[in-house]
Amino acid sequence: MSEQIFVATCLFGLEKLLGEEIDALGYKRTETIDGRVKFSAPLSAIPRLNINLRFAERVLIEVGICPAPDFDTLFEGVKAMPWENYIGRNDIFPVKGHSIKSKLFSLPDCQKIIKKAAATRLGSHYGLIFMPETEVKYQIEFFIFKDVASLMIDTSGMPLHKRGYRPVSTEAPLRETLAAALVKLARPREDVLFWDPMCGSGTIATEAALMMTHTAPGLNRSFCSEKYPFITEDDWDNARDEAFDSIIDTDFEAYASDIDENAVNIARETVRKAGVSKYVKVFRQDALTIETGGRRGTIVCNPPYGERLSTVEEARELYGKMGEHFKTLGSWQIYVITSDETFERLYRRRADKVRKLYNGMIPCYYYQFFKQ
Repeated sequence: MSEQIFVATCLFGLEKLLGEEIDALGYKRTETIDGRVKFSAPLSAIPRLNINLRFAERVLIEVGICPAPDFDTLFEGVKAMPWENYIGRNDIFPVKGHSIKSKLFSLPDCQKIIKKAAATRLGSHYGLIFMPETEVKYQIEFFIFKDVASLMIDTSGMPLHKRGYRPVSTEAPLRETLAAALVKLARPREDVLFWDPMCGSGTIATEAALMMTHTAPGLNRSFCSEKYPFITEDDWDNARDEAFDSIIDTDFEAYASDIDENAVNIARETVRKAGVSKYVKVFRQDALTIETGGRRGTIVCNPPYGERLSTVEEARELYGKMGEHFKTLGSWQIYVITSDETFERLYRRRADKVRKLYNGMIPCYYYQFFKQ
């Protein structure tokens, strides 16, 4: 089966983790830039990719690349691409995208030119003056970077971070893909208690349980490409069967606690909907009162940022109290994500490692404390 170039997008900082996932699925990476990983795979891999990629936001088919120093060149480049290989005579093909460090910066104008070029190509192929656009929707996405345009078709629909298990959100939800990355970087193990003592909607602990049970993140949701005729129903059935058969039982145990009763109720529902209640214990407790109970443990938490929850002053006071109390946990490993660059000073301890990540568009720092 012939290979197709794909683009998997992700939050800034997760490219390496996403690339390793793609490798593990058996596909070959070809290029990595900020927020996206390109790789080759057959079109029949679309179900496996969408169901299994834990750190991706979207999986896109790359239709073509062309220079875009001006609108005429962009039009001719897009018109030369094989849109008819994917889009049928009656299909819908809206256009959206981004332009960075390029002469063509007006997104509405880029959308119009790309739409016209694709419609011209398709109309010529199908013998139509006007495209009906009444059937399957194919979302065209463009990315113009340094005057070079990449044209793609989305296969995911809703972003992949929307797993389908989070019933409602607390005030400042952590994106599921980022939560999964925090878990992966914390190296969860069966014989070590995993604890998020500021759990909010319970996303971090839920992602930990899904990861440790090898449960594919997209197993219980749908994707726009399920309507694409060039992907068979058998491809979808086989990908879901493979994912289901990969699930394992484990002795892994996670705690998700919060001082706020409403957050605890939301987290409990999150854990239930994700099907991981066996592995995640949800309860109310002040993070500044937790104890080891004689167990080995790892804490992964997303405390208030100040800019979205409470105030900066309250958040910084909390960081100091966290540093004082978490010292009592002995050899436990501590992982904290926050947008506050002064966290180490407030926490009164230098991190063993700091990694820059993004929660949506908010730059954050993942402070990792491996030993006391």
